[in-house]
Amino acid sequence: MADERPADPLMTLKGVHTHIGQYHILQGVDLVLPRGGMTVLLGRNGAGKTTTLRTIMGLWAPSQGTIHFDGRPIGGLPTPDIARAGIAYVPETMAVFSDLSVRENMVLAARDGPIDKARLDWIFGLFPALRKFWELPAGVLSGGQKQMLAIARAIVEPRRLILIDEPTKGIAPAIIEAMILAFAELKRETTILLVEQNFRFAASLGDQVAVMDDGRIVHRGAMAELAGDEALQTRLLGLSLDTHQ
Repeated sequence: MADERPADPLMTLKGVHTHIGQYHILQGVDLVLPRGGMTVLLGRNGAGKTTTLRTIMGLWAPSQGTIHFDGRPIGGLPTPDIARAGIAYVPETMAVFSDLSVRENMVLAARDGPIDKARLDWIFGLFPALRKFWELPAGVLSGGQKQMLAIARAIVEPRRLILIDEPTKGIAPAIIEAMILAFAELKRETTILLVEQNFRFAASLGDQVAVMDDGRIVHRGAMAELAGDEALQTRLLGLSLDTHQ
């Protein structure tokens, strides 16, 4: 396992265990997120990726270990406190309000007051469909457009870290191409921890990668290194990135 760690990381998880009922899901996760750019969390289904995001966000409390964000311990804090620290979470379920308009969804997410116009224009630049459907119910959006709205809600105010769980799942290829461009811009502004099964998407955007297996991190390093090494891909993931897109 590569072990080049940033001197001043944004977040560190050390020896994190999470139990959900009788199930021991995370079994000593060690993860370091550098400031800026995108870290991709890969692994087979059931490896513990979503549980890692939910544990960071305080939706599930760690049973052991520590989580530090910008040097401050946050493991086990209530989710609202973690969000106020500058961390946003986009779950796999998207969690948009279908009966509310796109505008109303965004207003609800802007907890610090009215949406800044310049920031809204920037978001429209990332996701032009949101401007088009601004006054329509979110329920009329396609799956890809709902995913765009979910991400836009997370970034309606500046965030220091965004946790995003499988944003391309079930999304049409044309929408995925548009999301690659949007994420390339977004990661210039903030730090992203991305869980993703579309390896082409992950490889095109990721700066760092961590691979999970059986509730632990088993590899970490540069995304470019993993993307260029089919033997390593097969050993860690069971498939090469080129064969699983």
